Order: sequence, then structure tokens, then C-alpha cells
Amino acid sequence: MHKKKNRESASKFNKAHSQSQKSVREEVTGKVSMTREGYAFIIRDGFSEDIFVSSRKLRGALHNDIVNVAVTVKKGGTKRQEGEVVAIVKRSETPYIGVLQIAGNNAWVITESRNMPYDIRIADADDLKQYNGMKVAAIIQEWPRKSNEPIGRIIDILGKPGENDTEMHAILTEFGLPYKFEKSVEQEAEKISDQITQADIKSRRDFRSVTTFTIDPTDAKDFDDALSIRKLDSGNWEVGVHIADVTHYVKPGSIIDKEATDRATSVYLVDRTVPMLPEKLSNRLCSLRPNEEKLCFSAVFEITEKGKVVNRWFGKTVIESDYRFDYNEAQQVIETKEGRLKDEVLTLHRLAYLLREERFKKGAISFERPEMKVEVDENGKPINVYSKVSKDSNWLIEEFMLLANREVAEFIAKRDAKKAKTFVYRIHEEPNLDKINTLRTFIKHFGFELNCSNEARDLSKGINKLLEKVRETPYNGAIEIMALRSMARARYSTDNVGHYGLAFDYYTHFTSPIRRYPDMMVHRLLELYLDKGKSADKGLYEDLCKHSSEREQLASDAERASIKYKMVEYMQDKIGNIYEASVSGITEWGIFAELEETKIEGLISLREIKEDYLVFNEESYTLTGKRTGVVFFLGKKIKIRVEKSNLEQKQLDFSLIWEDEVPLKKDRAGRKRNIKR
Repeated sequence: MHKKKNRESASKFNKAHSQSQKSVREEVTGKVSMTREGYAFIIRDGFSEDIFVSSRKLRGALHNDIVNVAVTVKKGGTKRQEGEVVAIVKRSETPYIGVLQIAGNNAWVITESRNMPYDIRIADADDLKQYNGMKVAAIIQEWPRKSNEPIGRIIDILGKPGENDTEMHAILTEFGLPYKFEKSVEQEAEKISDQITQADIKSRRDFRSVTTFTIDPTDAKDFDDALSIRKLDSGNWEVGVHIADVTHYVKPGSIIDKEATDRATSVYLVDRTVPMLPEKLSNRLCSLRPNEEKLCFSAVFEITEKGKVVNRWFGKTVIESDYRFDYNEAQQVIETKEGRLKDEVLTLHRLAYLLREERFKKGAISFERPEMKVEVDENGKPINVYSKVSKDSNWLIEEFMLLANREVAEFIAKRDAKKAKTFVYRIHEEPNLDKINTLRTFIKHFGFELNCSNEARDLSKGINKLLEKVRETPYNGAIEIMALRSMARARYSTDNVGHYGLAFDYYTHFTSPIRRYPDMMVHRLLELYLDKGKSADKGLYEDLCKHSSEREQLASDAERASIKYKMVEYMQDKIGNIYEASVSGITEWGIFAELEETKIEGLISLREIKEDYLVFNEESYTLTGKRTGVVFFLGKKIKIRVEKSNLEQKQLDFSLIWEDEVPLKKDRAGRKRNIKR
């Protein structure tokens, strides 16, 4: 009674498999992306086109499994690739979240995921009765051919459904992310001495007498970067970018290092930070708090009045921050030209502006989509949704972090012309030309063109001009989304190809070792090469780069899931309300709409629209009324009513409110009619 969907019998699969052999083109390997309805898409690295697999041809494969698929040609001449699973190469170890339900000696996890259409039978339920009704995490062990449901085991009891901690822990667990440290890791951190010795200071460049400060968010607890500034006799400025020397405390192979390697990143959910390092390190020893001596790894630059870097130095330092700004306070100094350390802040602001201007001249791409934040109370209940606006104080810090990251990467890449040293780069490859052509086709429907060649830098400047041209039009959001989709995803690699989006030939991550493991790798490699050490093992570091990129993506997905959850929770008492919205996505089954003020997104199902039959155009991402001729496109302003909220699915259902009068085409008798709301 607990299963959601019956599997096809083995005989039916074998029959379908044998019949399809005539149309098999090739056999490929990929990852399963499953839907709640039971069908799936097979995703392959390096391929933009996914392979559709119907539920009856999945052969027991589930979400995130690695599978071999026989690709077939679909009848009817459609371009979409279809296939069937011929083997499960590896079962996913990512857990599924659900509510434990026990009946007699039988137990199931009633799943909630949008990627899992089946409940999970728990093989051994003898010791679980006390957890009946609790939210749990389970992994799949097997799926016997004669069973209607997969069999698994419970790996974690998360708590009572609906409670904030339970739901946040569920999101972390769903993405395979930890939410606590093992006691052994915490104990190891407590053993680390917080004393800075005279030997430590003597071996470092001393910046304690140089004006130094941090600028961070108001609620920040760890401060891993600081800026120092002083005028040189030459009239140039010395700007120091000082980064917490985490690797001084965290040694390779230690328990803490192994944990940091595995986590690879801190995770930022709506109401909490799950740190990569234990609190003693992240919030105390390595946090550059004011009026405390701190050990740093620094990048120090000599910069002219015109913003040109004429000299640079990298090495270990000791600093003492004079003041802790938050972004608002620093912004006030910039705007009023008054306040604490105003001369230093204003000088850095002016130099940052010059650096930023030069970066965009070289073709850095400027995306300005708003970042939405959810404000929660002390119990985790959402009380406000607002847009986070980046101001000059944010850009000030950003430009000097970008400078340090770029210069460190270039320094290592060019240090030994005869033999390149193994290093960790942050790379962003050039856009896929197929996606650029899709963008070109898409914008033509709105009367715009991408007036540039496909050469990398010319293309980036063309995209910037396009974004500037559409900024004040109704199509701004749609075109920016499509431009973003044409971009590759930034990642870590030991092979440098530059950073396309930033217009840098060399780039790395050096500036946040408290929260990113690649930055710790960069610190260790930079120290090794400054000490004239031999090149590190490229294979080892490439594996670490790949792992870090994967963990970064999981952390990003978890953050988005927590925001989505809280946005849906925020809307629970607003059922029936009518809002101004814009179309944020279009598919053959529905319209995604984004509320104007909060950017909260919901789905308008096409089957619920009675006023007209809408036809989907995949090329232009539009839906056109067959009778009315009304066109729905990305960015179109509409009105919606909130109909339903589903916290488990993190989903909102909207209904479309039509205008009072929508002109119709002539009917068969040649008469015109109107639809009235």
C-alpha cells in the first residue's frame, strides 16, 4: 500500500529491450536525473543534450545512479534522443529523505523528494519503532526484480517533521553534506595552541604598525581577509591583502585536514553556516578580529595613482587589525566622506574603482541579477524576503580579492618558464558556441541582436552591450537568464585555461581558506614554491580539484534548496493572494512565474488554464494561445493567484489571472469573441 508506482516486470523489460535493438545507435554512460513522475533524463559530461528514458525502461535505476544506456532513435522524426538502461554501473550513495512509517513488522520511508517516485522498504525495522513518524535519511541497498519497491536502510534520524532544525538537517543530508563535526575533530581543534611565539613573528614580515581593517557582512563571525594601506615615498600606494594563515594551524594528513578535505567548503543555508573548519579555527584562531595579533599569508602590491600595479610581494606576515567595518558602515564613509579611517577607505575605494574599470574594459561580463535573502526570526521562521544590493563597499573588497587571486595565479604560472609547476586554478571556460547560437536565435524574437563575432573577447564585449541595451526593457530578466545559461560553470583545475567571465588569463582562489579547501591547497603550493620546492603531484591535486568542484556544487544546491524551502514557508499564509509577477520559465507543461517584489517562484500548470490552449515553441521559449494569439514569453508581466504550497516538495502552485479582455481570433463564422475574466 506504500508504493507510489509499480515496476514493469522483467519479462516486459526484456521484450521491450529486444524490440528496441533494431534502433540502437550507441551505448553511453551517464548519470540519472529522475522525476517524481518516474521518467528520467541521462546527463553526460560535456554534452548539452540529455537522453530521455521512460519509467518502464529504467530497469530499476534511480536518481544519481551511474548507468549504461542504449540510445535509440525515436519514431516520428523528433530530434530528442531516447534510450533505455542496460546496466546500473554504480548506485548513488546520496540518501533519500522521508518519514518513517511502521506497520506491524514492516517499515517504509515515505519519500518526499522530487527525484524519487517510490517509497523505500526498510529491511530491518526491529529497532526502529521508537522513531515511527520521524523524518529520516535512507540509502538504497538493492532493488530485487520481483519487488515493487527498492530496499534500503536508515542512516540517520533527523527529527520531528516541520521543526526548523529537522528540515535544515534534512536538506544538508539530502545533498550528502554534514551538519556537525565528529567529537574527535572538535577535540583535535581544541589541542591547537592559540599562542603566537616570537619565532613565528621573527620569520614573518611585520605589518602590525600599518593601518589595517576588515570589511564584512554585519552578521559575519569569521573574518578571513583584511586590507592594509600606506603611502610610499615614491608617491605610490602599498596595499596589502592579508589572508588568515589557516595552513599554519592545519597540517596535511591531520584529522582536521582530512575533514576539511572531505567537506571542501563551508555551506551557507538560510539560517546557519555549516563551517568547513571547527569553530576554534574559523571563529577564533584564524579570524582577523580587531586589536589581536594574527598570522597571515599576504599579497602586497605597489599601486600607482592611476591604479596600475607596478610591484608585488607574496609571503607570510603578522598583522593587527585596527578596526572592523561592516559593509553598511564602510558604505557610509564612502558616501559621506566622513567617519573612521576615512582617508584610507576613500583611497582604497578610488583604486578599486580604477581596477574595476580596467577589468570591464578587457571584457569582464557584468551580470546584475538581484540576490534574494530570506530573513528569519530566532526560531527559523521566515519573516521577510528582500533583495541584497551590492554597493561600493562590496565592490571595494571584491576588487582587491580579485587582484590577489589573479596575481598569485599569474606569479606561479610564469615563475618557471621551463617547467610549469602544478597549481590549483579557478577556471571558467569559453561559452559553448551551440549555446551562443541558441542565445542569438532567442534574442531575435525580442528584436535584439548580438552584434559581435564568436571570438572570445569580442563575444564578451558583445554580451555586455546586449545586457546594457536590454536593462530597462521587460525582456531584461529573460535575456540575462539565457546569457547566463550560455556560460560554462566555473570550476577548479590544475590545467589553466583562464577565467572567461572575469577576463583574466590567470586566476585562482587564495583569499578564503577558512571556508574553501582549494584556497588551503593554494596556500600550501605557494609556500612550497616560494621555498623553491619541487612541483607537487599533479594527479593528486587534480583529483582534489574535481572533488572540490563537486562539493561546491552540492553546497550551492543545498543553499538554494534552503532558500526555496523558506520562501515556500513564507507564502503559506498568503494562499489566495494576488500578485504582480513576471514569467521566469516556460516549458511544454507550464509557466514559471516570479513575484515582482520578492522573486519567489511558482508554477502555473497549463492543464489548469481554461481560457485557451497554449502551444509551446522550444526555439523561442514561448507559449502562444491557439485561439487568442496571446503570447507568453520570458519576462512578460502577468498577474497570478497563489493557490497551493507544498513544503515537502518546496513548491508553490500559482494560477494565471487573465486580463479583463483578451481579443480572440475570428471563429469559423467570422465573428470576434472575447474572453472575460
